[in-house]
Amino acid sequence: MANWIKGAIKRPGSFKAKAKAAHRSTAAHARAVLKKGSRASTRTKRQAALALTLSKMRRRRRKK
Repeated sequence: MANWIKGAIKRPGSFKAKAKAAHRSTAAHARAVLKKGSRASTRTKRQAALALTLSKMRRRRRKK
């Protein structure tokens, strides 16, 4: 199951570094990047979408 995650993460830690540079949490930065009208690059938008997806997976796993 986790094999797709390994393949999806091409640059480990890069999105977190971008969020830290923007003085935001990873989730807050992801929401800002994915907001309509954002001028972030396509790569950053994809990283943001993945970050939100992985956070949802983690949240679901904790509930069980």
